[in-house]
Amino acid sequence: MASSAGSVLLRLGEFCDLRYGKIVKKSELDALGYPVWSGYGIVGYHSEYMFEQPQVSITCRGVGGTGNVHMTPPRSWVTNLAITIVPRNPEQCDTNYLFWAMKASDRRHLITGSAQHQITIEHLKRHEVPIPPIKTQRSIAEVLGALDDKIELNRRRNQTLEAMARAIFKSWFVDFDPVKAKAAIRREHPDWTNEQVSRTACPTMPDSVAAHFPDTFDVSDIGAIPTGWSETCLAAEVTASKGLSYKGQHLCEAGFGLPMHNLNSVLEGGGYKHAGIKWYDGVFKPQHLLAPGDVIVTNTEQGFEHLLIGFPAIVPKRFGARGIFSHHTYKLSRKSQSYLPEWFTYLLLRTPVFHDLVAGHSNGTTVNMLPIDGLQKPRFVRPPRPLVEQYGRLFVPLQDRIEVSQEEIGTLGEIRDTLLPKLISGELRIPDAERLVERTS
Repeated sequence: MASSAGSVLLRLGEFCDLRYGKIVKKSELDALGYPVWSGYGIVGYHSEYMFEQPQVSITCRGVGGTGNVHMTPPRSWVTNLAITIVPRNPEQCDTNYLFWAMKASDRRHLITGSAQHQITIEHLKRHEVPIPPIKTQRSIAEVLGALDDKIELNRRRNQTLEAMARAIFKSWFVDFDPVKAKAAIRREHPDWTNEQVSRTACPTMPDSVAAHFPDTFDVSDIGAIPTGWSETCLAAEVTASKGLSYKGQHLCEAGFGLPMHNLNSVLEGGGYKHAGIKWYDGVFKPQHLLAPGDVIVTNTEQGFEHLLIGFPAIVPKRFGARGIFSHHTYKLSRKSQSYLPEWFTYLLLRTPVFHDLVAGHSNGTTVNMLPIDGLQKPRFVRPPRPLVEQYGRLFVPLQDRIEVSQEEIGTLGEIRDTLLPKLISGELRIPDAERLVERTS
């Protein structure tokens, strides 16, 4: 990595204290306390912390993340899967600048080990980074941090929108809260009209929506269900098809071939993971094609904790009008006789009650697998069509807003990743970078 004018190349061991994190026993982890940072994420909480302020860390062992650079959470405990890199003199090296300088540096030479990748402190001590004057460091960190703040704001906004949509879905179609509320009012006022019951039981809900919820329950094989609603299963509503079994030799660079949505395209707990996309330039069949708005569901998991298997994602618009999906996922297509949109199935699979039913049909010895019939067997309650359409008027615009926000995240990330090496190397002047960032506002 080239150094900027006025910078000096220093080895980390010359100006930083490097230390491995400490092992935490599972029995010492708690649901409350200070975050425990593993190098891969927060794995629990502890009664003590090692660092008051966020520190630069590099993941030093493990699968799929060795060499990754992160900032630890404030007041965190760091495990032995990470090495912290702490500047000795804050007037010589700014912690936030060091984070970006490490991100921009080539760290591949640090990784050793064939069976299991690792990074040692002895190797890391000799790793060189450019250190410009402290004022320049802080300006660079401020520019890049501003972009990261915008990305994080969009992420949180998306999380809020989706959480709201999922909460309403669960309330209406799983917990039947409006029906329960109307039933309670009906018992108190048996002579009231449906309109009077609706307005009292659901005061914040539009009359046109509340009217579609009954005020009584019927007994069914799966328990009490709202009167007029019916039992069904995914086999009656969707067709599940398995994705392409592909060869690694046909994986290609981004922008070549077609985007391939795969096991790594689904987040643990559900939702789309943009960083997991692959690109494929080999042969495939028409049944392996999908389009934005389609729903994929994972059918494989290395462990047996049901963190990933059976969880869905909606294919985003970002990767174009056509894509394919891999054999570790199923595509769910609405049957012609069904009025339940694909997004209904997506939200249903993200409810804990229904997902647990589906995941319970998975099996395997070393790898957990979900057969198609296991996905389609569990039964659920089908609401009336008008109510599904009413909910769609809420969800579809929210999903569109999430897509737009995700596009902004992608654009901001590309700008940040373009500026990063140019700022660290001195190729781009800080005022020019600041003007570029201002244009993103």
